[in-house]
Amino acid sequence: MRTRITPCLIVASVFALVLSPEAFARNVDLSTVPKRDSVQLTIYNSEDITLVRETRTVTFRKGVNPLQFSWANTLIDPTSVELKFITNPEKLEVLDTTFPHDKPQMLYWNVRSDFDGEATIEITYFTSGITWKADYLAIADQNETQASVEGFVRIYNNSGEQYDDAHIRLVVGTINLVQKIAELARVPVEKLGELRDDASRSYRHAAAESFVRTRADSRALGLDGAAMAGEKQIVKEGLSEYFIFSIDGSETIPDGWSKRMRSLDAASVPFKIAYRYRPVEYGDQLVRMYLFTNNKDSKLGDSPLPDGMVRVFRNNGRDGLSYLVAQNIKYIPIGDKIELNLGADPRVMFELIKLRASRDNIWMQVNGLDLFRRVDDGAARIEVNSSVAGFDSHEVYTQRIRNYTDKAINVEIRRTISGDITFRSGLNPALYDYQTVELKTSVDAAKKADLLYEVVQHQAHNAHQNHVVLENGIVVQCALHSSTVR
Repeated sequence: MRTRITPCLIVASVFALVLSPEAFARNVDLSTVPKRDSVQLTIYNSEDITLVRETRTVTFRKGVNPLQFSWANTLIDPTSVELKFITNPEKLEVLDTTFPHDKPQMLYWNVRSDFDGEATIEITYFTSGITWKADYLAIADQNETQASVEGFVRIYNNSGEQYDDAHIRLVVGTINLVQKIAELARVPVEKLGELRDDASRSYRHAAAESFVRTRADSRALGLDGAAMAGEKQIVKEGLSEYFIFSIDGSETIPDGWSKRMRSLDAASVPFKIAYRYRPVEYGDQLVRMYLFTNNKDSKLGDSPLPDGMVRVFRNNGRDGLSYLVAQNIKYIPIGDKIELNLGADPRVMFELIKLRASRDNIWMQVNGLDLFRRVDDGAARIEVNSSVAGFDSHEVYTQRIRNYTDKAINVEIRRTISGDITFRSGLNPALYDYQTVELKTSVDAAKKADLLYEVVQHQAHNAHQNHVVLENGIVVQCALHSSTVR
């Protein structure tokens, strides 16, 4: 009965390829394993999953040839191992696959050959234990208008196997696994035959699909084994929901080691500075932001930026660097902003001051039945057992900003207000969402500004819907008052 090994993405090693029944019976030592002709690692960063493709040249004899594959002391998923014939596939056939009970973590292939001679085979599998992550270094110039940005990727190998001269591809994308590879790697040998083909179909399909859609051949991706002179470069290729970073040439990744490689080197990257008040995101403070855009115009290239840590410094003008912040960023698609929060700026003071409060549009209820509007001059008739049924509360605030820097600053403010609200301001307010108002303005260097607004909250009988209605108008004689800071 023929057993098919379903193809999978995994990292593994061939511990013995035996070329005759007699040698097979002797359980040939590891030293007799044919050398890998090539090996390719495709490493995902959203899950602990790596696809290994390795080729070897094997001499076959006409008839049945037993081959042995072992995953001992590695994190290979045995259900994902597949043997494929690259040369002379019409003359070679896998007759069966066996998992011997007396030799755990090993399988045998019986291959029927119609010729005597050499053939190239490819073994593919998934493994866990090989991961990668990105990190970045940004150094702003003294005037804080441009920055140099460097990106790096670091590969960690804890799979139990060393990969010499491996071609490496790093995949940015999200997949969902039915079973973790590390779990499958530890399945007892007696259980392997009971695993259904779809036990790990989720990750096999998702990972394999990304390579079916690959639009560049192996030579264009630097996978032909020709190492380029100089520092390693990373070739970037876009797919529909994945992005592949292919490192040119080859790298040896020993087990238990990590290796760091450059992925981005951009000079004179323009950025903007904004001061933001967004309590939901940054807490109750005005924070200073560096804002980059991930596109060609900003010299950051034409590919997404993977998750990673960004460390930011500034040239202090005295042949040194001032440390500003270290911040984790999430995946940045092409065209999106990179927003780095530098925290509160001690040179910019921000406070909220209530200037006035009042009530009007008061509705009264008489004996729990009749409603009438109360006249503000007090001439309204007051009935026995009357009570307030609704009113509008008015509150006028100023957002006072003192800019002690030597440059004008751009300020962005978001305030979330619950209830049925009318929001009035002379600063051209906009709605960020149905309860959040956004204001934008600027404050000149060494100036103080009062940014005024009024909140009218419709209460009880006067309230109809939980939302904010904007009115652009003058509040308390002026919407913006500016003076020199003292």
